[in-house]
Amino acid sequence: MSDLILSNLPTVSSERTLSSRADEEEIRPAHVWLMAFGVGAIVANIYYIQPLLSAIAASFHISVPQVGAVAMATQLGAALGMFFFVPLGDTKERRQLIVWLVLAEAVSLALMSSAQNVGWLAVAAFGVGMAASTVHVIVPFAAHLAPPARRGAAVGTVLSGLLFGILLARIFSGLIGAWLGWRAIYWLGAGLMLLLAGLIRWGLPVSQPELRLSWPSLVRSAGVLVRDQPVLREAASVSALLFCAFSAFWTTLVFFLQTPPYHYGSGVAGLFGVVGVAGAICAPFIGRMADRYGARRNVFMSLLLTLISFVVLYFFGTHMSGLIAGVILLDIGVQSGHVSNQTRIYGLIPEARSRLNMVYMISFFIAGAAGSYGGSVLWQHFGWAGVCGLGCLLMVTGFLIYASTRREVRE
Repeated sequence: MSDLILSNLPTVSSERTLSSRADEEEIRPAHVWLMAFGVGAIVANIYYIQPLLSAIAASFHISVPQVGAVAMATQLGAALGMFFFVPLGDTKERRQLIVWLVLAEAVSLALMSSAQNVGWLAVAAFGVGMAASTVHVIVPFAAHLAPPARRGAAVGTVLSGLLFGILLARIFSGLIGAWLGWRAIYWLGAGLMLLLAGLIRWGLPVSQPELRLSWPSLVRSAGVLVRDQPVLREAASVSALLFCAFSAFWTTLVFFLQTPPYHYGSGVAGLFGVVGVAGAICAPFIGRMADRYGARRNVFMSLLLTLISFVVLYFFGTHMSGLIAGVILLDIGVQSGHVSNQTRIYGLIPEARSRLNMVYMISFFIAGAAGSYGGSVLWQHFGWAGVCGLGCLLMVTGFLIYASTRREVRE
C-alpha cells in the first residue's frame, strides 16, 4: 500500500489536470498581492487574543494558565484544521475551498465575540483556529503558481503578508481592546472575512486539483512523505521549536508589561507589534536569499538570532530599549526560519505541496499551542526567567537537531 501511495507523489501522468499550465499562464502580480492580503487578514484572527489575554481573564474571572489554555485552543484548532483541510488543496478546486473556509472563519469569529462563558469561548477559539488553516491552502497555491526560479520570492511575498497580519493583529486588537473592549475586534474580524470571501471569489483564478485521491489516501501518503523526506522532518522539527518559543514569549508579554517597571495594559502590549514588523519586512529578502544561497544556511542563522534574542530579553528586558531589541531579534529569527523552511519543503515534490505543508504546519501549531500554555505556566511559577529559559532551551535543541541531520539532509 505504501508503495502505491508513494507512486502517486512524484509523478503527474494521468492524475495531473490540464489546467495546471493554464493557471501558471494566467497568474498576475495582483493575484500574489491578494493572496498576501488574504493570508494576513486570516492569520490575524489567531493572534488577536494575545494582547487581550489579561482583559479576557478579568472578564471571565480566570487565572493566567486558564486563559493561556484558551489561546492554546486556537492553535490546536489550527493544527486540526491542517489535518482535515490542507491536504484537500491537492485534490479540490482551490479557490472554492478557500472561500468556504473563509466563510466558516467569519462564523467562528462571531461566536467568539458573543461568548458568554469560558467553555463557549474555548470552543469558538478552537473554531477560529481550525478555519484559519485556510492560510496554508493559500501559501502552497502561491508556490504552485510561481515558476521555480522565483518560488522563494513569491512565497516570501505571500508570507510577508502573513507576518504583517500576525504583527498588526496585536496592534489593532490591543488598541481596540483598550478603547472598545476585547469583543469588538472579533466583530470587526468577522466582517473582514465576509469581504475577503468576495475578493477571493472574484479576484483569484480557478485552480483545478493535480491529483485524484481520497482523503484517507492523502493522509496515508502524508505519512509516507514523513518517512521518506528527511528535509521535511528537519524543517518541521526546527520550525516547531522556533514557534514554540515565539508563542511562549508573545503569550506572556502582556503579563510581563503589567509588572514593574512598566505597568502597561493591552494597548501598549499590542503596540509591540510595530517593533516586530522588522521580521515581516525581511520576509521577501529572506526568500530571495534562500533562492540564491540555499535555505538551510538561513535556518542556522535563524536559530542563532532567536537564541540571542532570549539572552537579550532576559538580561535587558526590564529596560525598554533592551525589550525592543529582543523583540526585533526574535521576530527576524523566527520568521526567517519559517520562510526558509517553507521554501525548502515546497521544492521537494510539487504534486504534494499541500500535504507537505500539512505535515509542517501541524507540527508548527501543535508546538505553538504547547508554547502558549507552557509559557503561561512557567510565567506563573518562575516569571520572566522561566519564559526566557524555555526559549534558550528550545533553541539549543534546535541546534542539536540541525547538527545531527547534516549528513542526512543534503541541499
